[in-house]
Amino acid sequence: MSEINVTPFVDVMLVLLIVFMVAAPLLTVGVEVNLPKTAAEALPSESEEPLTVTLTAEGTIVIQTTETPEADFLTRLRGVAQERSDNKVFLRADGSIPYSKVMEVMGAMNAAGFGNIGLVTDFGGPTFDGSDG
Repeated sequence: MSEINVTPFVDVMLVLLIVFMVAAPLLTVGVEVNLPKTAAEALPSESEEPLTVTLTAEGTIVIQTTETPEADFLTRLRGVAQERSDNKVFLRADGSIPYSKVMEVMGAMNAAGFGNIGLVTDFGGPTFDGSDG
C-alpha cells in the first residue's frame, strides 16, 4: 500500500482546533472587573491583539496586564501607539468607577493617539424598553 492514511491526522487537528477555539477567549482577560451590562452586540474580532486598558474598582489603571501609575499612563500609551499599526483600544471600567474618571482616561487615550476607543461591557443587560437583554 503506497498511500498515506491522513484520517487520524485530520481527527487530531480538528480536536486541537476546537481546544484552541475554546481556550483563546479565556486568555484575553487579565484583570478582574465588574463590567456593566448592556444590550449591545459584541464587536467582531481583529487580526491584531486588541489593546486593553482597564480601570479597576480601586481606581488603578492597567494596560493589558501591567498596572500603570497615573503619572506614567500617557507616556506609556504614546510608546504603545508608536509600536502599533491600529489605533483601536478597548476600555474596560468597573461599574463603580465615576463617569468623570472614565472620561479622563478616555481623554488621555485620545491624546496619546488612540482615536478608536471601544467601551467594553457584559451583554445581557437591561434595555430601554424594560426587558432584560
